[in-house]
Amino acid sequence: MGWKLPPKIKVLEALGAVSGNKVHVLSSEKAEVESFDGSEKFLVIWKPEKSAITSNDSGSEYGGYLGHPSLAFLMVLGVLPFDLYLGRKLAEVPWSKLKNRYKDHLLIIKEATINWSDLDKQRMDKFVDWILKMLEGLDLNKPDEGPRTLTEFVGKE
Repeated sequence: MGWKLPPKIKVLEALGAVSGNKVHVLSSEKAEVESFDGSEKFLVIWKPEKSAITSNDSGSEYGGYLGHPSLAFLMVLGVLPFDLYLGRKLAEVPWSKLKNRYKDHLLIIKEATINWSDLDKQRMDKFVDWILKMLEGLDLNKPDEGPRTLTEFVGKE
């Protein structure tokens, strides 16, 4: 069973997380990703032999799509591309604050990029579309139906 495509904002958050040094690689298959305000840590597990990935962020657990922690880890691993220029621009965005102020993702993106040039916004749009197309092609899976928790998916250590 595969993942739904994430909202575009999740790609931007992933870029910011990588540039903001929020991704802490624990192994080639495991990472911990800090939330933007540092109040939470998300565990990401990647099983390349199964093309399976999972995380305990809310988008992955409740939304059925890959959240920014999974996308960021895949960028760090080189499975997905990373744009350093965009990442640096997005690393300082106060995502948590903007999400509390606005519920609409388009408004959040508009606010986060309000001072960007049209050229930078076009670059961002093209990059996000590229990532979403790549995700369709990768056809990443959720863990097999057997395990119901992250611990069952990872196995006992």
